Amino acid sequence: MPELPEVEVTRRSLVGLAGAKVLALRMGKPLRWPLGLSPDELTGCTAGEFQRRGKYLWLPLSLPDGRDPGGLLWHLGMSGSLKFTPEPGPAGKHDHADLVTDRGTLRLTDPRRFGAVVWSPGLGALPASKMLAKLGAEPFDLSYTPTDFHQALQKRNTPVKQALLAGDMVVGAGNIYASDALFEAGIDPRTPCRRIAYGRAEKLLSAVRKVLAEAIEAGGSTLRDFTDAHGSVGQYQGQARVYGREGQACSRCGASIKRIVQGQRATYYCAGCQHR
Repeated sequence: MPELPEVEVTRRSLVGLAGAKVLALRMGKPLRWPLGLSPDELTGCTAGEFQRRGKYLWLPLSLPDGRDPGGLLWHLGMSGSLKFTPEPGPAGKHDHADLVTDRGTLRLTDPRRFGAVVWSPGLGALPASKMLAKLGAEPFDLSYTPTDFHQALQKRNTPVKQALLAGDMVVGAGNIYASDALFEAGIDPRTPCRRIAYGRAEKLLSAVRKVLAEAIEAGGSTLRDFTDAHGSVGQYQGQARVYGREGQACSRCGASIKRIVQGQRATYYCAGCQHR
């Protein structure tokens, strides 16, 4: 599943779309949510600069008839990707949306059709506001403090790895990055949230930010088929601290990396370095 680093990498690879004129929006098979308006209503719009909220991408559009601007909220689902190309070729069976502009076509490809393209008058208006309502703080928002994070942890008794994956405290720590952040912070992934003292919470929030920043710099992770809007693959999986390294030696203490299953997701950790 594309996580925050992959979505941010995609956003950065789409800067060339800003200022483009929309010529058409072609929709294929129905996606997770309906578009919310006739595609023809977007013809003549001008695209703004893509923004990201959690794992959603927001493309503001200036409407040609002078109405208040709105935009399209995109989600890549479980296996989706966005490609921006001058000549995309005929749509295949997994290509579900083509935003055709005077600079090229933005195509959403999603084999499992859990992704979405939804019109909204704004991020603070329905339906976007409802879709974003349960998202936690952005990890790089420094107004979200270690105190905020610690207080959120104290309200939960679930294992900390699963709490990170929920994304309602801080967004972005998907399965790969949660495992690595917990290793960086020295915290056992099975630790109940309420048992994490302030100092360890501060260390964990810092680790989440560090790991996500490294992943973005590396272009995200390509475990199966993720690429950015121009076809470049991610490289983070090659530098992961513990994720996918079951049985290999820990880079810190030399102990064998272990794998367990939490909430039907694989978790990797070092029993020698990570403590409850």
